[in-house]
Amino acid sequence: MEEPIKILIVEDNVIIADDMQSMLEEIGYEIVDNVIVYEQAEEVLKSKHVDLVLIDIILASDKTGIDLGKHIRENYNIPFIFVTSNSDRATVENAKTVKPNGYLVKPFEQQDLYTAIEIALSNYDYSEKKGESAGGDTAEKVVSNSVLKDSIFVKKQHLYYRIQFEDIRFIKADNVYLEVNTVDKKFLVRSPLKDYLEKLPRNKFYRAHKSYIVNVDHIDAINSKDIMINNTLIPISKEFKEFIISAMNS
Repeated sequence: MEEPIKILIVEDNVIIADDMQSMLEEIGYEIVDNVIVYEQAEEVLKSKHVDLVLIDIILASDKTGIDLGKHIRENYNIPFIFVTSNSDRATVENAKTVKPNGYLVKPFEQQDLYTAIEIALSNYDYSEKKGESAGGDTAEKVVSNSVLKDSIFVKKQHLYYRIQFEDIRFIKADNVYLEVNTVDKKFLVRSPLKDYLEKLPRNKFYRAHKSYIVNVDHIDAINSKDIMINNTLIPISKEFKEFIISAMNS
């Protein structure tokens, strides 16, 4: 099972910060740290693995949450969300300059927090590495392209695992995750099923059901309602059934 998402909270109101931490831990996220000023957040980012940062715009220091957002954009490849009591036009326009991945106005409910985090993580493009020099490492740039001619890279923690397209048997949607089933492993990734399908070769991968993408080269058997891939029954839509039967008879 994939490790929980690690979140850093940067909030100078201790009561609000503790309340946020309780809500997040109840959902299943892991809180890396809970700090009140820019300098503390900077140290945590240097020393610990963080997947996402929740930042109050007004902090108990000379540097603001917007300064921290700028620092993250320039030095780290992770999303962040502003959490603030200020929703006036000037604050919002100032916040937009550092391109946050979300903006939550206090007070908010647990579901609002969960939704903002999941959308930020799902939509964040990890391939756009910030702060890379023009002469950066070629291998790293190749990996950051995400999709290669015959394979795809799946990010897990600090590593990108290369999966050959031909080794992918099927992909199953499970809430906010996709379960990528290969010939010898399973990977969990965060992506809408529709978006992931667009990264795969169109002549091999098809949406067999609202919750499944399948590699047609791995289909072992078919009946009126299902296909079988490696002893796993996968439900199919009427349209996909007609497509497969037509392909078999052509």
